[in-house]
Amino acid sequence: MINRLKKLGIVLSLFGLGFILASGYAYVKVQDGQNSLTAFSAAQNVRLSYNDEGQLVDRGTTEGAQAIMTLLTDDWGYPVEAAELNPNDPIINTGSEYMFEMATVAYHTLNGTQTVVLSEDVEFEGEVFPAGTYEVPVDGRYYADFNRAHPLEGPARGLAWSPVALSLIGQLGVGAVTASSLQMGLGLAILFGAVGFAFIVAGLGLVWATRPETANVPVLRPASVPA
Repeated sequence: MINRLKKLGIVLSLFGLGFILASGYAYVKVQDGQNSLTAFSAAQNVRLSYNDEGQLVDRGTTEGAQAIMTLLTDDWGYPVEAAELNPNDPIINTGSEYMFEMATVAYHTLNGTQTVVLSEDVEFEGEVFPAGTYEVPVDGRYYADFNRAHPLEGPARGLAWSPVALSLIGQLGVGAVTASSLQMGLGLAILFGAVGFAFIVAGLGLVWATRPETANVPVLRPASVPA
């Protein structure tokens, strides 16, 4: 029975070693992915702006950054991790940073104004729009919120939610998903390491518990013979 438990302890320790090796491999791959993500953002000079006090700013103001943060956290319901917004590392390479930059693009698109030019009079649902130049506010409307048949809203939709804006949002979305996946990979690496450590401790514990005990044999000494 003792030998079986000892062998089981050795097997558990080997399993633990396997988990430790898997943890190290996963960690190395996560670091490779994180370095690549950072290098990609650095090559494009994609970074957030902070003031001298370490506060996020947009176009030079903290109020603008706060409005974007409100869009991100309240309207979109994204759980921003404050630790991922590091003024000492403004290059965008975390999920919260990617999402904030995505919200920046969306915020300025949603609050912008588009110039629509009608070359001739247009009638729509009984209303006549004379030829001329119109300033059409986006007014917080997303792409699907515009009436594409409307002579002003239809062109304004394409101008506001242009291929550039949509492609930027799409690219930033991919970055956010990639950063989140890398974070999950790091969590798995830590989990593998913890499981491996537990297996090794359990295995070595069994080996230690089944070690042969040394019996305390009394030492017999000859009785002294009186002279």
